[in-house]
Amino acid sequence: MAANNARGTSTDRNAKGQPVAVIIGATSKWQADGRNTRLAHGKVLDDSSVPVGIRWGVGGALAQKFAREGFFTVLTTRTAANAKTLAAAIEQQDGACMIVELDLASEKSIETAFAQIRAEAGEPEVLIYNAGYLEGRDLPPGKELLEHIPVEMFDTAHDIASRGPFLVAKQVLPAMRQRGSGSFFFSNNAKSLRGTKRNTGESLYYPRVMMRTVAQVLTEEYSEHGIHVANIVIDGLIDSPGTRALPRAHNNPDIIINPVKIAEAFFYLHTQDRSCWTHELQLTPFSTKPSH
Repeated sequence: MAANNARGTSTDRNAKGQPVAVIIGATSKWQADGRNTRLAHGKVLDDSSVPVGIRWGVGGALAQKFAREGFFTVLTTRTAANAKTLAAAIEQQDGACMIVELDLASEKSIETAFAQIRAEAGEPEVLIYNAGYLEGRDLPPGKELLEHIPVEMFDTAHDIASRGPFLVAKQVLPAMRQRGSGSFFFSNNAKSLRGTKRNTGESLYYPRVMMRTVAQVLTEEYSEHGIHVANIVIDGLIDSPGTRALPRAHNNPDIIINPVKIAEAFFYLHTQDRSCWTHELQLTPFSTKPSH
C-alpha cells in the first residue's frame, strides 16, 4: 500500500529518496538480551525459534513494517549495538535503514540525533515514539507508595514519558507543518488512561498519563496543519522473547498481543484519509476486558 504523504528528501544514505520513518525506541527491553529479559529471567534467552517479526517487540515490528512498505527507516536506540541484528533483518528483507544513537534524557543527544537524521536520511514523514523504560520493576514488595520512589526514578520516567516527546516534537513538527503532512504517533499503554497506583514489579507508569496529554495537545495544535497525531494504547502483554517465556504467558497465551499486528495498526493509521483520522486507538486481546 502506498504512503499517502509527500516523499522525503534524497540524501547520501537515502539515495532513492524514500519517505523517512523514524522509530524512537526501535528495540525492546524484552528482546532476547534486553534489560527486562535479564531482570526477569536472570539470563539472555535464545530467540532463534522466535519469528523475526517478534524478536524486537513493537519497535522491531514497526521498523520492519514501514521498511517493507517502502520507507527508509531510522532505528533509534541508546546504544547502536542493540539494533544491529534488527537492521540486518531489515536489510535481509530488502529494506533500507540506518541506526542512530539517541538518549531521551539528553536534549543535546536529541538535537544531535535529528541533525544526523536530517543530513543522512531526510526530514521524517513518520515519527513513532515507542520509548520504554523499566524503572520501578526492581523495587521490592512494600515499596509501592510514592514516598518510596527515588527522585532519579521519577526523573527517568518523566524524561521518557513527557519531556522526551516534547523535545522530539520540537525537532520534527516544524518541517511537517511547513510541508503540510506527516504522522506523529505515540506508542503508549493502559496506564496512560488514568493515574493508578504502582504495583510490585511494575514500572513507574503514571507519567504515561502526561504522554497521552501531550498527544492530545499536539492533536489540537497540529491537525489543522495536516499532521496526523495519535495516541495508541497497547493494552496487554506484547509478544517478544522475554515476555513469551513468562509463566503467565505460558499459562494463558491468549493474553499476548502480536507486535506484527500492532505494527499493521500503526501503518493503517498513517494511511488513513485525512477526512476521518483516528486520534486514539486502543488495542486489547480478545480474551481480556479493555482497560479504562
